[in-house]
Amino acid sequence: MTLQQGARARVIPIKAVPPEPAPQLVSLYEKQKKVYPRSVGGWFAGWRWAMVWLTQALFYGLPWLPWNGRQAVLFDLAARRFYIFDLVLYPQDFIYLTGLLVLSAFGLFFFTALGGRLWCGYACPQTVYTEIFLWIERRIEGERGARIKLDASPWTVDKLWRKTAKHAAWLVIGLWTGFSFVGYFTPIRTLWAESFTLAFGPWEWFWVNFYGLATYGNAGFLREQVCKYMCPYARFQSAMFDRDTLIVTYDAARGDPRGRRARGADLAAAGLGDCIDCGLCVQVCPVGIDIRDGLQYECIACTACIDACDGVMDKMKYPRGLIRYATEHGLTQGLGRSQMLRRVLRPRVLVYGCVLLAISAAFVVGLAMRHTLKVDVVRDRTTLARLVERGQIENVYRLQLMNATEREQRYRVTVQGIAGVELAHAVDADVLPAQARWVTVAVRVPPQAAQALGPGAHPIRFHVAAVADAATVVTEKSTFVVPR
Repeated sequence: MTLQQGARARVIPIKAVPPEPAPQLVSLYEKQKKVYPRSVGGWFAGWRWAMVWLTQALFYGLPWLPWNGRQAVLFDLAARRFYIFDLVLYPQDFIYLTGLLVLSAFGLFFFTALGGRLWCGYACPQTVYTEIFLWIERRIEGERGARIKLDASPWTVDKLWRKTAKHAAWLVIGLWTGFSFVGYFTPIRTLWAESFTLAFGPWEWFWVNFYGLATYGNAGFLREQVCKYMCPYARFQSAMFDRDTLIVTYDAARGDPRGRRARGADLAAAGLGDCIDCGLCVQVCPVGIDIRDGLQYECIACTACIDACDGVMDKMKYPRGLIRYATEHGLTQGLGRSQMLRRVLRPRVLVYGCVLLAISAAFVVGLAMRHTLKVDVVRDRTTLARLVERGQIENVYRLQLMNATEREQRYRVTVQGIAGVELAHAVDADVLPAQARWVTVAVRVPPQAAQALGPGAHPIRFHVAAVADAATVVTEKSTFVVPR
């Protein structure tokens, strides 16, 4: 081998090194595309609009409903009185608010375990106001395609007036909502009169604008972002779901493989399922998800996809129910409707239902049996005990009498618990409707009874009864102090 050949044998080829790729900026937050929900009609859409009318009629109408010379529902924070039709509640009735919150929590557990996010789809304020704002948007800017085209087009006079009119209508509804909300805490007729002169107080100004702008922003701009990222219910709903919960779901066994086809085509020959892949279920979804991808936490169970799909199935002359209320067990095991419903009524749902009924009954009975008189007993701090005429021992108390009716009442105060105990003066106190009054009461014990008791604090009982209603009697405990 020559020297030249050896040199060639030792040559090692070097692969070309590719140039380093240019650095790329990777965003940690995906830009969200704007959702343009398409309008849809159908059985479930009718139910959603029925709930919109019902909830808003109650919310906007209750403050204007007259009742016993006032509005039917008024939470008078300044006077610490809460009027709910014939009920007059005091801060001491906070237990009923606690019961109402517990009742709401168990109601949420029950209906979620039974039928998924029924609250979100039909009665949640975010859903209701988004539906109203979308209706206004469609009336002014047009349907889905027209809105997409309008947003992509340059600014013109037509676009300017449409956008201005839409936002003006949104602001009017938002501010009216804020006004109605404040009307539950300030008499709404007084608030209405003040609105003509803009004579609101500082807190009224704050809450009308805050609540109104929150409605405008949430329903007009944030929309599905509230449901997906801000509402905690979307996150913990999985703890209340199981495979026998009724959910809005797509029947993949029937619908796949998807594909377009002519009406009346032979599906078996084409190897296709019932889904024609039209995408309407995605276009009508207010949160912009594809229900065909399975159960997703973003789904608010508004059932718009069911109405859209049923309409397509009718046109294709296929059976309805490709997208429907069903359970995961029902789909995987091919259960019929009656079989699914029997499994829906499982022990978990029955326990929630029984607890809900028990709490509801206790709440109603508690309200029905509540006293219309409340009494607080406070010892006079200036004088613990003192010696008065005939060697009697006297203690002084202050009684707060709270009239929880809307009629003037006269209450008689008596005392018991110690032999010979009596009031220094008879006490009959008149209390105005839904008002409270402090009454000073002097209690005396004869010297023989005081000696028998000995020094210290001894239990006594104040009885306060309505003169016109013998059934209205309240007993409050206190102590009588005998000095050393």
